[in-house]
Amino acid sequence: MSESAIGRLGSGVIDRLDGFGQFTRFAGSTLRWAILGTRGRVRLLMPQLYQIGTLSIPVVLVVGTFMGMVLAVETYDQFAAIGQESRLGGIINISVVKQIGPVLAAVMIAGRVGGSVSAELGTMRVTEQIDALRVMGTDPVAYLVVPRVLACVLMVPILTIFSDLMGILGGYIVVVRGFGVQASEYWRFSQQFVSTFDYGNGLIKSVFFGLAIGLISCYKGFNCKPGAAGVGRAATDAFVTSFLTIIVLNFFLANIVKNLEKIIFGHQQPTAFSG
Repeated sequence: MSESAIGRLGSGVIDRLDGFGQFTRFAGSTLRWAILGTRGRVRLLMPQLYQIGTLSIPVVLVVGTFMGMVLAVETYDQFAAIGQESRLGGIINISVVKQIGPVLAAVMIAGRVGGSVSAELGTMRVTEQIDALRVMGTDPVAYLVVPRVLACVLMVPILTIFSDLMGILGGYIVVVRGFGVQASEYWRFSQQFVSTFDYGNGLIKSVFFGLAIGLISCYKGFNCKPGAAGVGRAATDAFVTSFLTIIVLNFFLANIVKNLEKIIFGHQQPTAFSG
């Protein structure tokens, strides 16, 4: 490997570490203002709850419904071949509430909201509106970032509930109404296989997903390059980085929650094929 290649590699590593350090400081400042500077910020939070949460409900409902329907269509033949189609309720619903629902809801919010937030803040940076806030004695993190991050943290779990409900309903429509499985069997195995802890599993993860989306989107907007190209690149980076973070977080959180479940219950939850 040539010296120039080694130099470029070293420079890239240093840049990544520097960027991570800046992001950590940004996240710390956001947390500090979220704890100490929430007084009088409700008026700033409410519009963000509407933009991030309420306006995202239709797309989450559609995605959640078809997510459950597709899962039912793809799994029915395999279960019917071994005479276990009545147990599909447990399989579909546990998949929805623990993994697919929270992840897809977060990805949809990252796509719809993350890019928008990043572009909005990036435009404010390019047009020097953020600098104007500092000149007027207002901390831009407290005024612009905290309401958006809090809205993501609050609304992503709520949207996950909508996604879960519609995913369960979509699976029910296909399995019971489409394939003729008894509704009582569908819900019996759903109740047997899906515990309250499983619902909490997905909601716990969705809180971290919302935090990641809010912080990453705002950070990308605050640090975008000048010009329209810089704003567009920041919006793209916000979605891509948020998506990758959601996938990675899901892996680690799934392991943490699984170990926590073993500690609390001392054993694995029953499966759809038991009893």
